[in-house]
Amino acid sequence: MGDVSLTAGMRANLFQLQSTSKAMETAQSRLATGLKVQSALDDPVAFFKAAEHNQRAGDLAGRKDEMSEAIGTVNAANNGIEAITNLIDAAKSLAQSAQSESNTSDRATLETQFNSMLTQINNLSNDSGYKGVNLLNGTGDTLVVTFDADGNNKLTLQGFDSEVGTGGLSITSAANWSDSTVGNVSTVISNLDTAKNTLRTEAQKLSNNMSIITARQDFTDKMINTLEDGAAALTNADMNEEGANMLMLQTRQSLGTTSLSLASQAAQSVLRLF
Repeated sequence: MGDVSLTAGMRANLFQLQSTSKAMETAQSRLATGLKVQSALDDPVAFFKAAEHNQRAGDLAGRKDEMSEAIGTVNAANNGIEAITNLIDAAKSLAQSAQSESNTSDRATLETQFNSMLTQINNLSNDSGYKGVNLLNGTGDTLVVTFDADGNNKLTLQGFDSEVGTGGLSITSAANWSDSTVGNVSTVISNLDTAKNTLRTEAQKLSNNMSIITARQDFTDKMINTLEDGAAALTNADMNEEGANMLMLQTRQSLGTTSLSLASQAAQSVLRLF
């Protein structure tokens, strides 16, 4: 008795079913993960390009966090400038009161209050830092903000001294306000006006730098989205397409199974003749 083998029709149907089953596994995987490229084996070019886009997006996300921290530092400095400006206005009011005050004892009290105000200005200057960087506490503190993933594009913000002493705002302490000439009050008022102009200039510098940082932050957000969209276009599966493909494969599998069954029945019918 000879060997029993598959007919050509059965073999073709079986091969088609195997191919359909493999295609269904691929479609099921894409539907489950949402990815058409899951490894370099699927599409080496798309996989590594997408990985490059995602890596750059991740690097830029880190830079964006640095920008957020830089904005916090600038805001802290700006808040300090505003508070110091308010104290300077209050100090000037004290000096002007001393200028018009005739009572020696009252002028002495105003002098004490004025010098106490200068101490508070120094305290504000020292308290205007953020995460260890204080742009109001001398020119030694600098803030370097890096914008690009490679670390080549940077912005450096130089701090300044907002304390009342020489090298800072150079506001003269009140002295001899209790005497008949009201001491150095005229000089003090002039110092206060100059200090206020200095703070206005520094605030404008901070504002300009803030505009640069926020513009770069917005640009970085958009660039991250662009890179992520590019990576997704290379690797993400079209769920509508994959769903339709799965339905088609299921139909093909059903038809293939029916066809194989019919071929098998035909072969059995032939065998019954013997």
